[in-house]
Amino acid sequence: MKRPVAYVAGTGRGIPAKVMTNHDFAALGLDTSHEWIFERTGIVERRIAAPEETTCSMAVTAAKQAMARAGVHAGELDAIVLSTATPDRLLPATAVDLQAQLGATRAAAFDLSAACTGWLYAMTVAEGLMHSGAIETALVVGAEKMSAITDWQDRSTCVLFGDGAGAVVLKRTQNGAHCGILSTFMRSDGTLAELLWRPAGGAAVPFSDAVLQDRTSYVKMAGREVFKHAVRQMSEACDRALDAAKLTGSDIDVLIPHQANNRIIEATAKHAGIPMDKVYVNVDRFGNTSSASIPIAIDEAFERGRLRPGSTALLCAFGAGFTWGSMVIRF
Repeated sequence: MKRPVAYVAGTGRGIPAKVMTNHDFAALGLDTSHEWIFERTGIVERRIAAPEETTCSMAVTAAKQAMARAGVHAGELDAIVLSTATPDRLLPATAVDLQAQLGATRAAAFDLSAACTGWLYAMTVAEGLMHSGAIETALVVGAEKMSAITDWQDRSTCVLFGDGAGAVVLKRTQNGAHCGILSTFMRSDGTLAELLWRPAGGAAVPFSDAVLQDRTSYVKMAGREVFKHAVRQMSEACDRALDAAKLTGSDIDVLIPHQANNRIIEATAKHAGIPMDKVYVNVDRFGNTSSASIPIAIDEAFERGRLRPGSTALLCAFGAGFTWGSMVIRF
């Protein structure tokens, strides 16, 4: 097991007030029901951002909480790494808006795009910057306004997603410390991109009247194929992170997977040899918040006593790209 370079000093989340239940979809005229959604996903409700709420505003709330709990002020941040698939605008990065609102004048700030796996990628990047000696303190955020890129006429996708942000303050460990990031793993496979993607709205196919009419700026997904790859790759990610940390499933106090689908979570836990009573699940209340899901769950798990100082957690995620990754971390 490697000696940790970075540890989590504080956590936070920013969650919209509006709750949308499965029953609310009937008002949209969709041919769906609470029973249909819950049976397939485990989702009961999700949070939906108000028009004035943005990816950045949710990130600000999460970041301020994490910084307060870490006892870190804005001037101490060396870097802000923000994972998002829903930037408030394409230029400049949402991270620099976050930097400005926090007053973190010393921090380098940039966005990272790896879909649902993005926050784990962002944590790995921040840890690497610490290992190189470039930074001492980082703010790592996952923030998503998925409702802005969801097709509310497509029952196969719109029932899945929610909005929110989660954040941690990551600090460089002192010599001899045994808490922090114990192992990381990242992979991707671009040949599978069209199983989960946004066909238009970027530089290749810019927004136009035709794009709006065809609704091709919204997320599209081949659900059955995505499910198969998600189970396979999240299982691989768990194996790789445990092996690198020289641990087994029995050494893990809490498994915190990406909150996409209850069946994927159960299959991943079974493969890792971790019983469901050691798995943190909140997909029923938040839906799939993409890269925000793991940091939201971490913050909530601390609040509910499922995580505490000394807990060893296995984190894993899978998302569009396809991307997948994992991390073992001792808090």
